[in-house]
Amino acid sequence: MTSERANENCLGWAARDPSGVLSPYNFTRRAVGGDDVSIKISHCGVCYADLIWTRNKHGDSKYPLVPGHEIVGVVKEVGPNVQRFKIGDHVGVGTYVNSCRDCEYCNDGLEVVCVKGSTFTFNGVDVDGTITKGGYSSFIVVHERYCYRIPDNYPPASAAPLLCAGITVYAPMMRHKMNQPGKSLGVIGLGGLGHMAVKFGKAFGLKVTVFSTSSSKRDEALKLLQADNFVVASDEEQMKAMAKSLDFIVDTASGDHPFDQYMSLLKTGGILVLVGFPSEVKFSPASLNIGMRTVTGSTTGGVKETQEMLDFCASKKIYPEIELIPVSDINEALERLIKKDVKYRFVIDIENSLK
Repeated sequence: MTSERANENCLGWAARDPSGVLSPYNFTRRAVGGDDVSIKISHCGVCYADLIWTRNKHGDSKYPLVPGHEIVGVVKEVGPNVQRFKIGDHVGVGTYVNSCRDCEYCNDGLEVVCVKGSTFTFNGVDVDGTITKGGYSSFIVVHERYCYRIPDNYPPASAAPLLCAGITVYAPMMRHKMNQPGKSLGVIGLGGLGHMAVKFGKAFGLKVTVFSTSSSKRDEALKLLQADNFVVASDEEQMKAMAKSLDFIVDTASGDHPFDQYMSLLKTGGILVLVGFPSEVKFSPASLNIGMRTVTGSTTGGVKETQEMLDFCASKKIYPEIELIPVSDINEALERLIKKDVKYRFVIDIENSLK
């Protein structure tokens, strides 16, 4: 079944200006096209990107702005050409909802780096010219290519953070072969992304060391997340003891931090992948050249690898650590996110709180 006209009113929570304060907002979703699915949203993860764009930190926010790009729900309607999904299926939507589908990267399953630019799930321009609105809402209409099947028996609330935080670390770890049992992995930062890097590292059979600026996360890293080692990055002796010991580093920190000291921890041929967004990356050429080290970056992932990650998490019983909140608590949650007061990802219980 499909709609010939725009969908009924959608209820969401939107920011109206750079204050970033969110409140209830009614709007109309575009009509369900031939290749589209309409998804009744049950849960939506809260990403730092939500805070950045609701507060216009990049200067390109289009208000009213409905954030949210870690979306999970149930298919309620499908277009006549849809092959992969049916009504009642549990599905997810991540950080983008469209791409050119014709460039070398789209053809290779890397839609996230589409030559013409992927269309962001919120604050982008949709196929009908309207501004995309995200998952802090009752439902969403998306082309089936950009939807993911949530494996049976995988908790929907737990699936939501995988669609940004999870894939952001999984994709580069797979790309750079950080799944070799017995190898050593360092994880810088223990937030939403960092804790998933630890979980994937352990599932891959790596020896995982967590680096944090504070000793307060030691017990969580070692006991809750089962990391093998914990290092306080400001402790020079602890850092020196780790010299040339790591095959890989996943750097999730977005605050400014020195890179040379972390580069010195890599073995010959070691790889540091940056997934955070510090204001600058600065290191001595010697840190790179001597030891044949590599520094690379990554954002999220393509459609194929995102589905692969979801299936991997289901098979290995990997679940993000979440704090479930009602949508009415979202403004408080965003303030707590600024203070890093979350362990480790907020997820909005849309189906039980958005009324």
